[in-house]
Amino acid sequence: MAEQSRGVDWSNWAGTERARLASLARVRTEAEVVAAVRQAGRQGRRVKAIGAGHSFTGVAVTDGVGLELGALSGVTTIDPTRGEVTVRAGTPLRVLSDELEQLGLALPNLGDIDEQSLAGATATGTHGTGLGLPGLSAGIRGLRIVLADGSVVECSETVEPDLFQAARLGLGALGVVTELTVAVVPAFLLHAVERPEPMSELLGHLDEIAEANDHFEFYWFPHTDRALTKRNNRVAAGTAAVPRKAWRRRLDDDLLSNRVFELTNRVATSLPRTTKGINAVAARALSARQFTERSHQVFVSSRKVRFVESEWSFPRHALRDVLLELRDWVDTHDERISFPVECRVAAADDVWLSTAHERESCYVAIHQYHRQVRRDYFAAFEAIATNHHGRPHWGKIHTRDAAYLQAAYPRFDAFVAVRDWVDPQRRFDNPYLRRVLGP
Repeated sequence: MAEQSRGVDWSNWAGTERARLASLARVRTEAEVVAAVRQAGRQGRRVKAIGAGHSFTGVAVTDGVGLELGALSGVTTIDPTRGEVTVRAGTPLRVLSDELEQLGLALPNLGDIDEQSLAGATATGTHGTGLGLPGLSAGIRGLRIVLADGSVVECSETVEPDLFQAARLGLGALGVVTELTVAVVPAFLLHAVERPEPMSELLGHLDEIAEANDHFEFYWFPHTDRALTKRNNRVAAGTAAVPRKAWRRRLDDDLLSNRVFELTNRVATSLPRTTKGINAVAARALSARQFTERSHQVFVSSRKVRFVESEWSFPRHALRDVLLELRDWVDTHDERISFPVECRVAAADDVWLSTAHERESCYVAIHQYHRQVRRDYFAAFEAIATNHHGRPHWGKIHTRDAAYLQAAYPRFDAFVAVRDWVDPQRRFDNPYLRRVLGP
């Protein structure tokens, strides 16, 4: 039996969601997941897999049984001829990258944080950047899922295809995923070029820059005309790594990006009038650099400063207009924004609830220091987003409901139909899912 604790207080990483769990079950095997789900059913309690808590929304909240899958970790099988590995659902992305590296393999793309579990990341639509690459959920080739009655279903494109299509990005609404088979590629190096650029010049060349690089993203510092750009490209086989100097990594990635950034955000929170000056200094503090390292070392950045985030996807060519409208709002209001705005791109995919479903997409993410009181910034950004046919990231702050999302996703009704089929009693329900999917 799984180790269980009664009456556990839980909160997510950012502190935006809190819950009192009736019990927390630390499961180690699929059989223990099955037992926990069946026991919850007998007790009339709801169940949620809670992952690493990196979603800013209430997608993992429950007042019933929380399932901690951290011990359900590791690669179980490898099929190099098909370019696939099978992985236990609770495996953190950072652990998966390390294990794949030892096997001479890698995930094709990653986001900039790797603390999430594989199941949690795919269930909420985690993605990286690059016009030729979709999000993590699109790379799922098969999965095993424990349904509300305790049955275990293995599904793929050819076996229980509707359940498979829905569960690739399932929001935890369909069951508890215990194992995933995902696409991998031979391990590769990335050549990274990072440099500050004027935002006004960058806006005129977004499409051509995105098309010219395997991976492209940038961070605009509000109240300034400065952006930090990142171009990451695969190198030819046999190219030697040229890693960052240890002192430079400590300076840029630890001291400036985390310790000093924490301090400046505390100052900006206490003295909002200092924000513009702080941003102007910060935009120039991170100087240009180049390096060539293993893919996951380049994709992922250390993020120790806690924040809250809202991210929306748009049709790819809307990026410039969205940013101009956001900049106009910042310039004409007195709210001081101390975090940069993150912008990325991604390929279209066929995942039913993917934010890039059937369209090449751009992403804009706004952030706020977790100690600051949210005022009008997030609401203003959401208003801009909805005017540009935006789709909110499922794990990041938004206020949209099922009526809006049904219009935004062509396969929304198909997903809800699968949910009605596999969980008619709503064993895996919670308030967030009732808002975004309906009762």
